[in-house]
Parts: sequence; structure tokens; C-alpha cells
Amino acid sequence: MQVTPEGPTFTATARRAQIVAATIDTLAELGYGQTTFARIAERAGLSSTRLISYHFAGKAELMSTVVSEIYGTMGRFMGERMAGRADARSLLRVYITALVEFIAGHQPQMQALMSIFLNHHDPDDGGRSYDAGDDRDAIGHVEAILRQGQADGEFRDFDTFVMAATIQRSLDGLPFLLQTRPGLDLDRYARELVTTFDLATRAPAR
Repeated sequence: MQVTPEGPTFTATARRAQIVAATIDTLAELGYGQTTFARIAERAGLSSTRLISYHFAGKAELMSTVVSEIYGTMGRFMGERMAGRADARSLLRVYITALVEFIAGHQPQMQALMSIFLNHHDPDDGGRSYDAGDDRDAIGHVEAILRQGQADGEFRDFDTFVMAATIQRSLDGLPFLLQTRPGLDLDRYARELVTTFDLATRAPAR
């Protein structure tokens, strides 16, 4: 890749972003098996697959970049929604509703992510299809909210890891549900999850 002393050129950065966007759309529409450099180049309007190879060493690097891009977008979205929330009950409520909102508004990205996780195995990374650290981070973030709520007396006593994993899995499974229930009412889904976990975590009235 062409770089300057400060990093990639504007043109190179824009081209990489174009390729990543085309990869996401191709994964979402055709699935992992059909997402070849040729199809990505066609969708991106590139004259040759060599333009992809110039920016990415191979499919593994491209898929890793797609995952990082989606997680980065998700992280910024969630950060904006949760900013300024102090009490744990509000934080948990906004975490659930914001993540459902992100999934609802970024379905191609979530389909692409799901396709990569189910099908991509990087031999240079022990054959793993995803970074387990991202999963630990997500559960750890929810667990921190739960621990705060317990410390502040908002939440009852429970195993914070088990509860955090249960909450996160109910959200992680949503893209899969949308494959079989594309008309699922996501606003209602979010409300039901908020109610369920509010009742499951809140401290008893004194």
C-alpha cells in the first residue's frame, strides 16, 4: 500500500473503505462462500482484483478488517447512546435498547459479521473464526454495569458473570432470529428484554 510518513494516503484510505463496504454488502447478500475477490471487485466497481490484493494481503486480512470496522462502528454508536448515564438500571436499559437499535439499523453489517463468524477460519490464528477477546469484552462490560448496580444497592445479589452472559447472549442471538423471523418487531423485542432483565436484577423493595 502506498503510504506517506504520516500513514496511508487519503486515496488509499478511501479505496480500502470502498473495498470493505463492498465486502460487507457481498457477504450480506451472497454469503461467505460466494464472497470472492472477483465479486467484491465487481460490486465495488474495480477494474481488477489486483486492486484488492494491493490493499489486503489476502482474504483473512480483509475479513479481519471487516470485523474491526463493524465493531468500531458499533462501539461508537453504543458510546454515544450510553453517554451521561450514571445509575446502573439506566445503563443496563440503554445498553439493551441501543444494541437492538444498532442491529436493526445495520442488518447488512450484522449479516456479514455472522457469515464471517460461522464460516471464516484463519489458519494463522489457530483456526478461530472470531476473536474471543471481543466476546469477553462485551460480557465484561455488562458485568461491570451489574457490579455497579449491586454496589449501589440497585440490584439484588446474583452471579454477575452468569447474568451478564445471559443478557449478552439474548442480544447476540438477535441477528440469527432475524434470519428466520425477518418481520420481528424489534422495538417490542427490546422492551421485553428490558423488562425481563430489570425484573431479574432489581433489588427487592424495602
